Amino acid sequence: MKRIVVLFALTFVCFAAVCQEEKVYTVAANQIKAQVSPTMYGIFFEDINMAADGGVYAELVKNRSFEFNTALAGWQQQQKNGGAGSITVVNRSDERPENPHIIKVNVTSPVGYFGLSNEGFRGMGIKKGETYSFSVMARNPLKSKTTIVVELHSAKGQIIGKAQLIPVAIGWQKYNIKFVASATENKASLFVWLKGKGAIDLDMISLFPSHTWKNRPGGLRADLVQKLADLKPGFLRFPGGCIVEGRDLANRYQWKKSIGDIDKRENIINRWNTEFGHRLTPDYYQTFGLGFMEYFLTAEDIGATPLPILNCGMACQFNTGQLVAMDKLDPYVQDALDLIEFANGGLDTKWGKLRAELGHPKPFNLKMLGVGNEQWGEQYIERWKIFTKAIKDKYPDIKIISSVGPFAGGKEFDLLNKTFRELDADILDEHYYNGPKWFLENAKRYDNYDRKGPKIFAGEYAAQSVTTGSPDNKNTLECALAEAAFMTGLERNADVVTMASYAPLFAHVDAWQWTPDLIWFDNLRSYGTPNYYVQQLFSLNKGTDVVPLLEGTEMISGRDGCYATACLDKNKKELIIKFVNSGAKSQSVVFNIEGMDIKNQATVTSLGNTDKTIVNSLDKPKAISPVDSTLAVNGKAVKLTVESYTFKVIKLKSI
Repeated sequence: MKRIVVLFALTFVCFAAVCQEEKVYTVAANQIKAQVSPTMYGIFFEDINMAADGGVYAELVKNRSFEFNTALAGWQQQQKNGGAGSITVVNRSDERPENPHIIKVNVTSPVGYFGLSNEGFRGMGIKKGETYSFSVMARNPLKSKTTIVVELHSAKGQIIGKAQLIPVAIGWQKYNIKFVASATENKASLFVWLKGKGAIDLDMISLFPSHTWKNRPGGLRADLVQKLADLKPGFLRFPGGCIVEGRDLANRYQWKKSIGDIDKRENIINRWNTEFGHRLTPDYYQTFGLGFMEYFLTAEDIGATPLPILNCGMACQFNTGQLVAMDKLDPYVQDALDLIEFANGGLDTKWGKLRAELGHPKPFNLKMLGVGNEQWGEQYIERWKIFTKAIKDKYPDIKIISSVGPFAGGKEFDLLNKTFRELDADILDEHYYNGPKWFLENAKRYDNYDRKGPKIFAGEYAAQSVTTGSPDNKNTLECALAEAAFMTGLERNADVVTMASYAPLFAHVDAWQWTPDLIWFDNLRSYGTPNYYVQQLFSLNKGTDVVPLLEGTEMISGRDGCYATACLDKNKKELIIKFVNSGAKSQSVVFNIEGMDIKNQATVTSLGNTDKTIVNSLDKPKAISPVDSTLAVNGKAVKLTVESYTFKVIKLKSI
């Protein structure tokens, strides 16, 4: 009898699975609801988590110009085989205020080697067979017969690369030498030895791999920029973020100091260096080797519209909240006007001419500019008015991005949202860092926004697996699916939402301050998170026009954990359906296609796993990643199963 009951139970379960109720949806492919902006999905870059120095900027030497508050931070005095000497930091601020410090290395022993080593950014990533370019600014005023010997050491002290040069010039001269590494090492260090008695002055000690993005000397880390290019982003927002504001105004981002000769770009403390007690990073500085020219070039390289954000005379209000007096605001406004001229001006203009001299005669076609980052309150409004009038008077076609504060609601948000709508602002920048539940519940956030009001930029968002700002947050599949569900609402409301970007973008696994983040890396490797693949799938499949996707007469936005949107890609003659199942049960779905004849085979891309807590890692970079398949289509009915915790993109070709 027991056996019969068990068999009956199994039969019932199987029958229930087979006969699971299908959800039937209708796609009205001939009814255009809204056009999708080409800039819909983009990238938010900020130098947090060692994203620039130690990250995408490929320089391997930390504190190359000795400008940290502790001038020899990152460096250590070394000697071997009887070598001896001393190192003195010399301040030449009267001569070079933007790069005041050099070192004088005095070798006192005629035998052996004396010098110093550099630890890099949590080590140096070195690849076997890669050619490395070492450079240094040096002068030999005493005509010393001293040789510089350069070595790369593995973590175990083995020499894995070596070269030498002889500085002979009495005045400052740049010396370059290249050599090939003999081994791969994630935590290498650089040794700069001096051999032979004498005194040599050194500055700007630098080491780059030859293989950078586009093989530009002194350029960007190729694998990290490639991950950005693979997103095919509509825009690149730079340089942040709170970096724009600075903890105080002295350490705000000033774009004019980030262009031109590398050794003339003034270093400053990175505002994230001691922001979080759980991840203090006092050795975190900005060299601006990745500056505004590099940002513009990178945007151009990857086909993204540039979106610079400028300081509006306010330091971070979570820190000092320093303000520039209203009658002292002119230089800040002029910086904005000059930036537009730098990006778009002709060769007959001051800043357009400089752009050409820096190697880019063609304008960058700047269309948008952000005034302030996460500012709020009346003080921001009065400064915003000054900036907006000046910019619009001279450049009426430039769209201005305006902050509505750091939160998705509350009194700060309400004041700015109301005020800027009354002032006919162009684009409002909304930010959201909340738990997955918030993103699921807010997928309808823009359904009832004013269609005639300002456009919306979802400028910073990321689902927090624990709580906002927690060091224990993880880039889980659950968080990625919640973001995907929210993004169906962004796309469905493309007549209101014109741009969106996840934040932060990059994080060094050994030097992060904030988590979660879109792309993680160490000194040699990198990987995209499940969140990265959600962003990529939306960006690669954004289409051109939104069409209705309904269950009966209602949108699919939360019922039984399901979220969806549909769009046409008129250029590819495709209908694209994005469907998120955030729940623990699989869903049998049918899409009835109206107003369009479709081919009998669809392509399906799936991102999912039965374990919603799964994450990717350096060792398992694609534990969760998109999987492609095909699906037979019978007539105009598209039937498929969407597994639990899964995001699917279904593409149908029109006949």
